[in-house]
Amino acid sequence: MHKRKQHVPIMTGIPGAGFKESELAMNVERKIAYFSMEIGIRSDIPTYSGGLGVLAGDTVRSCADLEIPMVAVSLLYRKGYFHQEIDEEGNQIEYPDEWNPRDLLHLLHHRTEITIEGRSVIVESWEYRITGSGGFEIPVIFLDTDTGDNDSYDRSLSWWLYGGDERYRLSQEAILGIGGIRILKELGYTGIDRYHMNEGHPGLLVLELLRTTAERMDFDSAVEDVKRKCVFTTHTPVPAGHDQFPYDLVEKVIGSILPVERLREIGGDTRLNMTRLALNSSHYVNGVAKRHGAVSREMFPGYHIDYITNGVHSPTWASEGIRKLFDRYIPDWIRDPSAIRSALSIPENEVWTAHQSDKMRMTEMVNEKSGMGMDSETFTIGFARRATTYKRADLIFHDTERLISLCRAQGNVQIVFAGKAHPKDATGQEIIRQIFSISQKLRENIKIAYLENYNMRLAKILVAGVDLWLNTPRKPNEASGTSGMKAALNGVPSLSILDGWWIEGCIEDVTGWAIGSAQEAESDDAGNAHSLYGKLEHIIPLYYSDRSKWISIMKHSIAINGSYFNSHRMIRQYVLDAYY
Repeated sequence: MHKRKQHVPIMTGIPGAGFKESELAMNVERKIAYFSMEIGIRSDIPTYSGGLGVLAGDTVRSCADLEIPMVAVSLLYRKGYFHQEIDEEGNQIEYPDEWNPRDLLHLLHHRTEITIEGRSVIVESWEYRITGSGGFEIPVIFLDTDTGDNDSYDRSLSWWLYGGDERYRLSQEAILGIGGIRILKELGYTGIDRYHMNEGHPGLLVLELLRTTAERMDFDSAVEDVKRKCVFTTHTPVPAGHDQFPYDLVEKVIGSILPVERLREIGGDTRLNMTRLALNSSHYVNGVAKRHGAVSREMFPGYHIDYITNGVHSPTWASEGIRKLFDRYIPDWIRDPSAIRSALSIPENEVWTAHQSDKMRMTEMVNEKSGMGMDSETFTIGFARRATTYKRADLIFHDTERLISLCRAQGNVQIVFAGKAHPKDATGQEIIRQIFSISQKLRENIKIAYLENYNMRLAKILVAGVDLWLNTPRKPNEASGTSGMKAALNGVPSLSILDGWWIEGCIEDVTGWAIGSAQEAESDDAGNAHSLYGKLEHIIPLYYSDRSKWISIMKHSIAINGSYFNSHRMIRQYVLDAYY
């Protein structure tokens, strides 16, 4: 076994890594099992839909760098979330995002089975290994039911991410939670003493743990034993984001893995609430930003809910130009992203040159995809989020006459949008259509592009290539918001509502700008739009007329926010607060 590096957090009972023993011995050494409904490893493995999955991927990457003995578990979605195309009217068209796991993953010989609706369903396992900066590997196990041993419906359960009806979703969550625990046992992961549920989707793992633990002790003792092992991270302050299932459906799908009266005790009286199940079964619970922790405590009174603010994996999200600067001036940044605070010493002209290179690359990509004829000398705003009502992608167009007027007075502006609307979210799809319509009306004054099929590859180009990152969620619905963190790492300041991470990251006129005030409990569209336009009247001339001040803001975005809002810091907090 390799000697522990000094920077790795010391965890009693959780050793370092670099195992030279057999695979089985390596598996036994793993102490943490990280369960997530989606995980973003790379763009050509479409097992993620957005921020939750990308965060999961960054989590695992930092654990690999820090040599944290983890194994991750998710589902394999053979048809992905969906491939998005947008027609000339702005209508979103969804296609299967099909891929062949044999091209990118390793099929393991171990299988397990679970009972769904009284049928025995075979679950196969695939593996992808994420290698850290020091060579330590973390296995990501993908569960798959698309095997000839299962009937056609059961095979389809590992096809679509967030597809189907309640029955389909509950069946998938049973595969993830119950099947995930069983496949870890089959694979020899017998040393796990922490089970981390990334959102409520994997909550059924609690039932499998209770089932096996209750064989050795009474039920109440089993609940306490399982609780000591489980960690739960909640990600959404939107009530609709917390899965709930009627108990008659639960009994039909998963049967009597646990007596229903016992299940009601820990999962809710009237419906199985996956968040309640996880809350009642975890010794540590956290939100994903300071404000989100407070909002979660208001949503679920009586529970102790801490917070660990999200972060992003710096080596993954730094552009090529920014990486070269860091390599030259901050040689230890990959091992220790907090060292990025010394970015203030990087010469102004080099920061600007690196950004302009990123911007030219982005502009070429946008023009190739949209034909908008954008140029790299024009101030460019980026907005790339899931298209849904509360994120208010169209807020900047609240008063188009004022927007046009301020652009004429202060300087040219171009805007790049991207983001998918859930196939069942009609209002989210309407927002995309509205932006398309507005872009046609304003094209003589403001160039506006909406890019199709937002994914990790596209995100990396956008967060580094725009000049300003815009975020306009309706309070208090922003749990965290990691896209702005990625932008900051690349020297792109944010203009954002004071919600989620931006409450912690915003230093006015230093790292970016706030829309509205921190005192506002809820968002007002007209008031927020008025504030947004007022800030742009300050920001646009600053960009065009005071290059030194603008670059200073870029450097402070990197040094202050890039050095703190990273997943290495986040994982160290999980180690000390949740895993220890």
